[in-house]
Amino acid sequence: MKNKHEKFETNVGLFAIFTILAISIGGLVEITPLFFQKATTTPVDNLRPYTALEMEGRDIYIREGCNVCHSQMIRPFRAETERYGHYSVAGEGVWEHPFLWGSKRTGPDLARVGGRYSDDWHRAHLLDPRSVVPESNMPSFSWLDENKLDGELTEKKLATFNFLTRNRSHKDEQGNRIPLYSAADLAGAKDAVKDKTEMEALIAYLQSLGHALK
Repeated sequence: MKNKHEKFETNVGLFAIFTILAISIGGLVEITPLFFQKATTTPVDNLRPYTALEMEGRDIYIREGCNVCHSQMIRPFRAETERYGHYSVAGEGVWEHPFLWGSKRTGPDLARVGGRYSDDWHRAHLLDPRSVVPESNMPSFSWLDENKLDGELTEKKLATFNFLTRNRSHKDEQGNRIPLYSAADLAGAKDAVKDKTEMEALIAYLQSLGHALK
């Protein structure tokens, strides 16, 4: 007697349709509830928005491909928490667009690197990685110390994050959403970064990582 499932296994088109359907249903069941859980949609208590300089540093971090070799996702395993610190929680990343979790660790995880080293250490490391970590295979990013920011787009970047996080910001005593960046923050964004080097911006961003949970 012919098995009923053979008509699916022998028909490539039908098999593909039902495979996509099964994956879609499984994905919805796994992912959809997360949109309604407070732990995944509410910022942790000590989370603060990036400063204008840190925001510029974040964009440089993306531009230079730092997230290709460094993850920002500490898993809840002893081997990771003892080396990198408290495991990452969803409430730390509710304002991230895009997320910079990464998927490869050519270099160490940076989720909690903020405050671990001095600004001078980071500068030396970015200029000549092997001067502070002899076994490092990271390239030098010396041009960051020469390039300067003009701040022309900084206000727009902060305003964009205000829009993207409009439903996930902190609330005041009346339950009203507090914008991530105030009008004063937006107005002063350009002056806050103008003539700063890209090196200063990237270091400021790195020093901000993991500030909410240590």
